[in-house]
Amino acid sequence: MFSGSRLVSLFSSKDRDFLLSPTGTQVKISDLEGKIVGIYFSANWYPPCHNFTPILANAYEQLKNYDPGFEIVFVSSDEDQNAFDEYRALMPWLAIPFSDLESKRALNRRFDVEGIPCLIILQPNDNKDSTILDGVDLVYRYGIQAYPFTKERVEELTQQEKDTHENQTLKDLLTNHGRDFLLSNSVPKQVPVTSLIGKTIGLYFSAQWCSPGTKFTPKLTSIYQKINQEMTAVNNNHDFEIVFVSSDHSQTAFDSYFQTMRWLALPYGDPNIKNLAKYFDVRGIPSLVIIGPDGKTVTKLGRNLVNLYQENAYPFTETRIELLTRQASDEAKNLPELEYHSGHHHELSLVSEGNGGGPFICCDCDEQGSGWAYQCIECGYEVHPKCVRAVCRE
Repeated sequence: MFSGSRLVSLFSSKDRDFLLSPTGTQVKISDLEGKIVGIYFSANWYPPCHNFTPILANAYEQLKNYDPGFEIVFVSSDEDQNAFDEYRALMPWLAIPFSDLESKRALNRRFDVEGIPCLIILQPNDNKDSTILDGVDLVYRYGIQAYPFTKERVEELTQQEKDTHENQTLKDLLTNHGRDFLLSNSVPKQVPVTSLIGKTIGLYFSAQWCSPGTKFTPKLTSIYQKINQEMTAVNNNHDFEIVFVSSDHSQTAFDSYFQTMRWLALPYGDPNIKNLAKYFDVRGIPSLVIIGPDGKTVTKLGRNLVNLYQENAYPFTETRIELLTRQASDEAKNLPELEYHSGHHHELSLVSEGNGGGPFICCDCDEQGSGWAYQCIECGYEVHPKCVRAVCRE
C-alpha cells in the first residue's frame, strides 16, 4: 500500500503533518492512506490553469460522490498568499499550505514538473510504474471515465477511442436526432449534412470573443475561396467545405460572427458542439480539424497547416504535407543563414526542427509554426522565414 508514512514523506515537512481542507481546517496526511491521490500543480496567475481547474473540480465532485477513496492535493505556484487564497477558494480538495515553500519545491523536483497545470496520479501501492504523469490530459480527454486512472484503464479507453475514430462518419459527427442540416448564409439557409459526404471538411472551432479567432478567420476565408476556385477550375466541383463550430456566448454574437463567414455552421447552442470539442480534444481556439472524403479524421492541425502552407496544404493529407515539408527544406537551402527582423534587435539564425528549432509561435504574425524558422539564440525570439522575407521585400 501507499503507506501513511510514505504519503507523509511526500506531503509533510518537519513542522507539519497535515494538509489544509477547503474550509481551512487541518487534515492529517495519514488519512490519505489507501486512497488514489492526485497531486495538482497549478497557479492563479496562469490562464490554462484557470481553464482546467473547474473541469477538474467537476470531475472531483462526481468521483467523490461515487468513491470517497479519491483525493487531490493542491501544490501552489502562486506568487503570494492572497493569490493562493483566492485560487484555493475555487477548489474542493486539500492543499499544502502556501508558506511551506520547501515541500512544494521538493514535490516539483520529485515529479520533475516542467509545466502547469500538471496532475500526477498516485495509486494506493508502492509501484512507480503505476504512477500516472499526464492526469491533465486524461481528465480533458475522458473526464471521470478515466477513473481509477490505472494504466490498464487508460489503455482500454485509448483502444475504445481508436475504434470510435476508425468507424466515424460525417453523419455521426454533424447530425443528431433533431437535426440533419447545417446553416448557410446563402440560399438555401439550411443545407443537408448528406450533401457534404465525399468532400474534405474543415471543422472550424472559433468564437467572436476570441481575438486570435477573429484574426485567423479572414485568412481562412481567403484560403477557402482559393482552394474552391482551383477545384472548380479543375473538375467543376466545390470539394472543400468548412463548418463553423461556435463557442460564442450568445445567439447575437454567433449571428454577428457567422455573417463574416462564407461557409456553413452548426446552429448556436447545438449539443453536437460540446461533443465535437471533447471528441477532438479541442483545448484552445481557433482550431481547425480536417475530415477526409471518407468521413475519417485527416488531421487536427489544420490551423497550423494553413498558416504554414496556405491553400497549398489542401487536401491536408500526410502525403501532401510530407511533400510540402520536403519542398520547404529544399527552399531553405537557398535562404541566408543569418537575418535581421524589424521586430527584434538581435541577429536571427536559420534553424530547423532537427537543429535547434521546433514548434513555435511566430513573434511577427502570432501564428503557429514548425520546421524552419529564424530564431534568436540569445532571446528565443522566433519568426517564420516567410515573415522575415515579407519584411525584407518591404
